[in-house]
Amino acid sequence: MGIEIEDKFDVPPEYRLPDLSGLGDVTGPESYRLVALYYDTPDLRLASRGVTLRRRRGGSDAGWHLKLPKAKGVRQEITHPLTRGTKVVPEELAELVRAYTRGAELRQVAELDTRRSVTVLSDGARRLVEVADDRVKGTVFGDEPKIVRWREVEAELLEDGTTRVLAKVGKRLRKAGAAPSGAASKLAKLLEPAPLPTAPTKSGSAGEIVMGYLEGQVKALLSQDPQVRRAEEDAVHQMRVAARRLRSALKAFKTIVSETEPLQEELRWLGTVLGEARDLEVIRARFAKELAGLAPELVTGPIQARLGSDLLEREQEAYGRIKETLSGDRYYLLLDALDRLVGGPVLGKAAARQAQDELRGIAAANWGRVTKRYDAAQAIDDLERRELAMHDVRKAAKRARYTAEALQPSLGPDMGRLAKLAENVQEILGAHQDGVVAQERLAKEAESARQAGEDTFTYGLLIGIERNVAERAHAEFPRVWKETVKAVTKVL
Repeated sequence: MGIEIEDKFDVPPEYRLPDLSGLGDVTGPESYRLVALYYDTPDLRLASRGVTLRRRRGGSDAGWHLKLPKAKGVRQEITHPLTRGTKVVPEELAELVRAYTRGAELRQVAELDTRRSVTVLSDGARRLVEVADDRVKGTVFGDEPKIVRWREVEAELLEDGTTRVLAKVGKRLRKAGAAPSGAASKLAKLLEPAPLPTAPTKSGSAGEIVMGYLEGQVKALLSQDPQVRRAEEDAVHQMRVAARRLRSALKAFKTIVSETEPLQEELRWLGTVLGEARDLEVIRARFAKELAGLAPELVTGPIQARLGSDLLEREQEAYGRIKETLSGDRYYLLLDALDRLVGGPVLGKAAARQAQDELRGIAAANWGRVTKRYDAAQAIDDLERRELAMHDVRKAAKRARYTAEALQPSLGPDMGRLAKLAENVQEILGAHQDGVVAQERLAKEAESARQAGEDTFTYGLLIGIERNVAERAHAEFPRVWKETVKAVTKVL
């Protein structure tokens, strides 16, 4: 697996590659032939989202290649060795595109036969940039096969290069007559998939800003799907955050985008599925750090196994349930609903209004929810019920934060300050809540250890540490709240 960073250029048949000397040592050109079969659903679900799945022969990297978009000009490439058959995509790769195929069949849709001439720019042993001059014959399969021929140049960043060197190479190519390509890939140029539908919003309107944010979060959720399936670091967390941000935005902007309650419920469901593994991951790391901070003589019994490998085993079981969920019909229906949200939302009257006043008012209203919930919590005499109500304050603060963050790029630094202030409230209440939850988890583990006849001394120490964490956050909160309320009045 690797990250591919490249610039693509359209060039005429008579184009002459410019002299690259002065930018580094030039090696080549070296020529070879590449033949690639491309796979997609009949309605081109992969190509429409910039995903490429191919089986290629020839060159130095023959094999199966899956390319997933990460940012403009940047793609993640996942490889698999060549298989003897060409009709069936390796299950490992088919699994990674299920968020796009959603149960539809993968089949051969096109072939690219490329005569490639490669020049490498280096600095001694350091490989900087590869420039590929490609003459392409593309065939689209179907009832009436279509053949297209063209020429293009790609400048790809190599392991020792920098984006600065890549930019210099691009500048020299453009001066020689190359034009930046409008297609993300050769396949996109050949197939010309229909663009995904977008919401019909007015420029400068509240609807335009909100839908732009929602579209970005949908892309973020989809981009994490393959990473979660591969159990990559932090992927579950990032996918869960995208689901939470989407749900929060749909609640906050209900006057802009309406009729989303069923979708909100499904996003809550997905967040819950993802949350099991994520919560186990976080608390396992928390306990490991605390145990590492104790003197060795204070760590008694098999506590490290119970709080380490045992929790890891549960976490892995939770990952299995996530993978099962991500290949189920309910998840696919959720993704379909997200597509409809981005392409054809039900917009309220507020969507057509000018963004500044409308959205600033929504941000203020969401902060108002925080103060109302705080006042309601403080009016409760029963301590246990008040603590539960303060958890609602934390959730309201998180929603206020997400709302402000969504609006910051359009409404300016005031929203950034509001987001930070709301985050301060969320974090200190979260520190208290995390300490309480950790104590409950430790008490359960200690009881299991006690029934197994194990020494539970260290569990008591850890519970004491967590109690101190929770109590410090509880004691500090009034000061943080007072300072935050004062600061928010200046922002809003």
